[in-house]
Amino acid sequence: MRRVRTISAVLAASVIILASEAHVPAQATLAQGTPRETGSVAEEPTDQTAPVVFLNRTIVVLRARVLGRGPLERAETARRVLDGLAAQRLAEPVEWRPFNGGALVTVASRGAVFLSRADVDELAGESLEAAADRAVDRLRLALGEAVEAQTPRVMLRSSAAAGAALVIAVLALWGVSRARGMLARRLAVVAERTVARAGVSDVAVLRDSRLLDVVRWLGLGMAAIVDFAICYATIGFVLRRFPYSRPWGESMRRFLVDTAENLGLGFANALPGLFTVLVIVMATRFLASLVGFWFRAIERGQLRPRWIYPETAQPTRRLLNGLLWMFAIVVAYPYVPGSQTDAFKGISVFLGLMVTFGSSGLVNHIMSGFMITYSRALRVGDFVRIGDVEGTVTQLGVLSTKLLTVLHEEVTVPNAVVVAQTTTDYSRFGDAGVLTETSVTIGYDAPWRQVQSLLLLAAERTPGIRREPKPFVVQAALEDFYVKYTLLVCLDRQDARLFTLHTLHAQIQDLFNEYGVQIMSPHYLGDPAAPKVVRRGDWFAAPARPAAPGDAA
Repeated sequence: MRRVRTISAVLAASVIILASEAHVPAQATLAQGTPRETGSVAEEPTDQTAPVVFLNRTIVVLRARVLGRGPLERAETARRVLDGLAAQRLAEPVEWRPFNGGALVTVASRGAVFLSRADVDELAGESLEAAADRAVDRLRLALGEAVEAQTPRVMLRSSAAAGAALVIAVLALWGVSRARGMLARRLAVVAERTVARAGVSDVAVLRDSRLLDVVRWLGLGMAAIVDFAICYATIGFVLRRFPYSRPWGESMRRFLVDTAENLGLGFANALPGLFTVLVIVMATRFLASLVGFWFRAIERGQLRPRWIYPETAQPTRRLLNGLLWMFAIVVAYPYVPGSQTDAFKGISVFLGLMVTFGSSGLVNHIMSGFMITYSRALRVGDFVRIGDVEGTVTQLGVLSTKLLTVLHEEVTVPNAVVVAQTTTDYSRFGDAGVLTETSVTIGYDAPWRQVQSLLLLAAERTPGIRREPKPFVVQAALEDFYVKYTLLVCLDRQDARLFTLHTLHAQIQDLFNEYGVQIMSPHYLGDPAAPKVVRRGDWFAAPARPAAPGDAA
């Protein structure tokens, strides 16, 4: 009888060989179609994989053909065996023992799954014993859950716990919604009170602005994060209450744990690099502060080195600071977390291409700005003419130069345009006296000495014209019908050229009319019968009126 039982056990085990479970990587050690003998069991690796799934848990993945049965057929046979064991509520003991060169997993001394060595990836460091132990642990857990699923009392208790969790989650979501509304209203009231107390702005303006909307959006975002956390935790808890959905709940919890662990490890691994970047930034800031302190002393005139001028100190300081920070970025780049990833490198290449293709005009303006600065062609505060634009220089930028005209218009001229055009600076030698000219044309019948005296008298009566150097008159040209006289004067303020010349021209007209000297512009073909002058009595013809004392002409 003992011999008969032994033979029966061997035959049963041979049948169970059709089912298997082993959670290992793909077999790549043997070529497909090359069978090998392990005792009396023929096995060969295949390209197919078939997981043995029981109660929504993957017990093992089969990859070998055993006794002519492929992985799919073996997995299906193993599943049917496990379903039968679960129906009989057989869950203990679960163990494995060597059998014909493989491992036979048994449940209550009944064969369930057979693992061959071809199901194990030995190159990945797996062994048949380790795979069998893992299969035993997973099968023991799955069979226990199968018995639990067939116990009404346990399922009722799990359903009650799941229902209570859902009720608590709904109440928590309602509480978060109420708290969000109360917090948003409270923050709005606090903001309005703060603004009203400080007097920075009107409360009505604050309500019309987007500031309160930002506060509400911030509260909404925080509430959404809390709601998501509540829903996620509740779903995972409910799924873990029931045997069939428990693997899903465990995977959700494992995902959170793995994510937190990865973030923590990533942050810990990034700490040395971040510390190095911080040291580089602090060192660069210290050097930039030293450079700024030295160049500001030059700007204020406290230091006077021979190789740099006060007007070029500021742009030189900016240039050196820019070079320092560029060098710091290059040095710190390898220590930035993620700088060695393909995504980071791809973004760097993309930005480099953008700068390369779009920097031709940019570099032209930058180099033109350097030329303007270090040639000392312009200074902030100078009154200049660039092309057709006259104004006071308010800014010498890296890319452009800004002028403030006498009409209070701010004109931006690109540096490349400034370099390409003729620039006239009226303020550079203003202390020595920059001459400003104005011309009239007078007929040959007028004594030239009288004309010169009238022009000099007009300059003397005009406010805003210097007495030193003295104004003077030159006969610029002897034309066909008249003589061109040019009056040259020095102005007190070059930025008031327009208004000073207006007063000078008014004085010239009054004096020439008073002394009966005709101004020969525009051209004429013959001498008129009477001089073309304005009688003194008509100087203030309606609607004109005499100027009050202190008014401009």
